[in-house]
Amino acid sequence: MKSRVLFGAAVAICASAAALSSAFALDYRPAQIAQLQGLDKITARISTFEVPVGQMVKFGTLSIRVDACYRTPPEERPESAGFLEISDMRDDANGTIEQLFSGWMFASTPGLSALEHPVYDVWVKECLSPVDPAADDTAEQGQPAPVE
Repeated sequence: MKSRVLFGAAVAICASAAALSSAFALDYRPAQIAQLQGLDKITARISTFEVPVGQMVKFGTLSIRVDACYRTPPEERPESAGFLEISDMRDDANGTIEQLFSGWMFASTPGLSALEHPVYDVWVKECLSPVDPAADDTAEQGQPAPVE
């Protein structure tokens, strides 16, 4: 008898959790540009830079590639998520490249899946869709240089 009650309670909990998760599911839409922030822990400088989806940028010794960027529409709770691949390109004799991070980063919870590096922190600030493609000029001073 107890097993039936426990099984019924477990089914009820799973059903209510599924209903709640679908009620709070966000409608993500693709964006063309990921706005990232990087912290150099040695100099305590924060840099904000924009990376088009599918392209790579260098930040210090890090090479950051944005594979996808999604955002919620304005009528929903604001959230942006980007799929990043981050590698460390060391300046040693072998030219060692170590992959540090590959996964989703969420703007609202940067600590959920974070880059672990002794010198740099990188996180997604926002995913953007340019209003005018001709006005997309990200070559400001102090920004990391795009890698081609």
